Amino acid sequence: MGIVAGLESSAEYTRIMVCDADSGAVVKHGYADHPDRREDPQSWLLSLGRAASSGQFSEVEAIGVAAQQQGLVAMDSAGAPVRAALVGNDRRIQPAAADLVDALGGREAWAHAVGAVPQAGHPVSKLRWLARNEPETASQVAEVLQPHDWLVWQLMGRPHRRTTDRGDASGTGYWSAALETYRPDLVELALGHQVALPDVIGPAEPAGRTPEGLLISAGTGETMAAAFGLGLGLGDAVISLGASGSVFAVHHEALADPTGTITSYADATGMHLPAVRTLNATRVLRGTADLLGTDLDGLSELALQSTPGAYGLALLPYLEGEHTPNLPHTAGSLHGLRRESMKPEHMARAAVEGMLCGLADALDVLRRRGVQVRRLFLLGQAAGLPAVQTTAPALFGTQVVVPRPADYTAIGAARQAAWALKGSAQPPQWPAPECRTFEPGEELAAGQAVRQQYVTVREETHPGAFGN
Repeated sequence: MGIVAGLESSAEYTRIMVCDADSGAVVKHGYADHPDRREDPQSWLLSLGRAASSGQFSEVEAIGVAAQQQGLVAMDSAGAPVRAALVGNDRRIQPAAADLVDALGGREAWAHAVGAVPQAGHPVSKLRWLARNEPETASQVAEVLQPHDWLVWQLMGRPHRRTTDRGDASGTGYWSAALETYRPDLVELALGHQVALPDVIGPAEPAGRTPEGLLISAGTGETMAAAFGLGLGLGDAVISLGASGSVFAVHHEALADPTGTITSYADATGMHLPAVRTLNATRVLRGTADLLGTDLDGLSELALQSTPGAYGLALLPYLEGEHTPNLPHTAGSLHGLRRESMKPEHMARAAVEGMLCGLADALDVLRRRGVQVRRLFLLGQAAGLPAVQTTAPALFGTQVVVPRPADYTAIGAARQAAWALKGSAQPPQWPAPECRTFEPGEELAAGQAVRQQYVTVREETHPGAFGN
């Protein structure tokens, strides 16, 4: 018996979930937005204080921290930030990422080095940007942390030792999930000099204690915490439907991908989370809904009035270019347009099918590398749309589950805190989340025909996009 807390510090807010360490039952919770200057690490602490202002930590014995991934807190030798944190997928940093790719000898060299090709979001790319754009500031950098690392360090009273976990470390661009070790030479390649890096500790290993004696677990990134909160295991994959999309799955080993399509993340349990991203997901539905003068719910209703295949329409959903396949400068396109198919319901159906087929392309990248997918979780607002729920199983060819909306990132952080508190070899077995389950059923053949139609159009329009 014991009480633990999971703290989620996202790009916009802090959420606290206080849970029973044995059962996982939620005891209480807290929430607060970050103040306006969200790149200021102090704003994360202010938000945490407000979220905990009603005594959320009063009976807590251990705390787990999950935070926005791939942020960079660059500090001087005294532990003070040298500038505001660099967070998110900042597009101004993309040239620095491309510069780094060339500096090491190409995408394949990076994929083998750390399992990821630098993108704007990676801390290694942000270090390169600092060196190129703020050289005086860059010269002051003596150590670097990510948001979760920095928060753990603050909660423990700023001890001499800084820590991180393998999940968050795997998103830096200078830690290899395959070898489970840093590549300090890549830090120096990016920044021009060496810096201190936090110790990478094990999933159940405590980072330390607060001055008041509360145990602090290793912590992790948002994605890893959400996977832990959902209770994912081998055979489980997740498709997250944000404006852009991401597909990741639990796997037993890191995957080096010479094309850079797969990013080889580690998870919060000792396993791996190979991930593939797309630039277009829910933005495809929102754009089509705007075109048709409706909203997402209205688009879903329209799509259900059509039939599989959208009366011959096929939408390639590359509205913002695309990452999977690697077509950064392309545009979306609509195919099979005929007079009889020029109806709102067919356009709506084509948008749903096009978005899902684009994500199926990403899922197939993992499947071709031996990742087993027996159950597919759909997350995000669009996952609740009936048209998505009924169409997805046949297009993906597997069981689809839609979890009840809950704060899985904070719950995963709390579960990690319970694991560290108990000191056991295995994580606590908390109940699985409530889910709605959808099977391919009778629609499987029709769904696979739609998928084949999409692939045919994609190959005719962008031959060899996947190198086949």
